[in-house]
Amino acid sequence: MDGVSDEMAIGGLETPVGRISVAVTQDGLAAVGWGRRPDSGDPALLAPVLAQLAEYFAGQRHDFDLPIDWRRVTGSASAVVLRTLYDTVGYGSSITYGGLADRSGTGVPARAIGGIMGSNPIPIVVPCHRVLASDGLGGYSGGSGGNGLEVKRWLLTLEGVLPPTFDWSPAGLTV
Repeated sequence: MDGVSDEMAIGGLETPVGRISVAVTQDGLAAVGWGRRPDSGDPALLAPVLAQLAEYFAGQRHDFDLPIDWRRVTGSASAVVLRTLYDTVGYGSSITYGGLADRSGTGVPARAIGGIMGSNPIPIVVPCHRVLASDGLGGYSGGSGGNGLEVKRWLLTLEGVLPPTFDWSPAGLTV
């Protein structure tokens, strides 16, 4: 969320996977990231985004119905891949990197899909956590302090993609 201009509203939310900050423009949600950013801008822009994220983390929302500002996605192939993910891989489901490569029709190889997921400016809402390696979880650049895979596993468990383990808690990750 670096380089955010004055035309964005920025706000945050404590979640079970850490502090989430969002940036919202008049066109929609532009960025989601981990960590604390100073709140600024129009609270009316932030309210629906923060409310829907809170509902998601409480297990009460399965689909986001927020406008998305796709301008921070760089590269036309990346935009197509992320929109394909957003439009076709719903709550409680997953897809492999190769499956998303095929589904997007971009010709982007499976290995490059991981890079696109890692540069996703709108994680959780554009659900890159639902993209898995053919032989396991794959990676995840979300989270803070190097806990990306724990965050991915927690999100997938919340959505029912993975069964809860004995130490999983809806209250969140243990720090």
